[in-house]
Amino acid sequence: MSNNLTNQFVPNYSIPPGETLLDTIEALGTSQAEMPEHAGRQIETINEIIKGKATITPDTSLQLERVLDVSAVFWNNLEKNHRETLARLAERDNAPETCRECNI
Repeated sequence: MSNNLTNQFVPNYSIPPGETLLDTIEALGTSQAEMPEHAGRQIETINEIIKGKATITPDTSLQLERVLDVSAVFWNNLEKNHRETLARLAERDNAPETCRECNI
């Protein structure tokens, strides 16, 4: 039986959900400055999410869904996957050298 992980792409980086949020805001022709009034969040919170310094909480994902018409499930999964990738990278960085060579 073959190991399916052998041929999988395993990135050594994670893209914060804030980058997708910014792309979505720009694609809709709105601005970061307009988001807080529509989403019911302070500008600092939106900016921190975009910079990758704050997480997208379930409450925030519901507000983003309402304002951007992109499902809360999408935002929650994006955040979850980002955090999981960060944890995986941290674990890999702390693994013995022989494990890192195996790409696990």
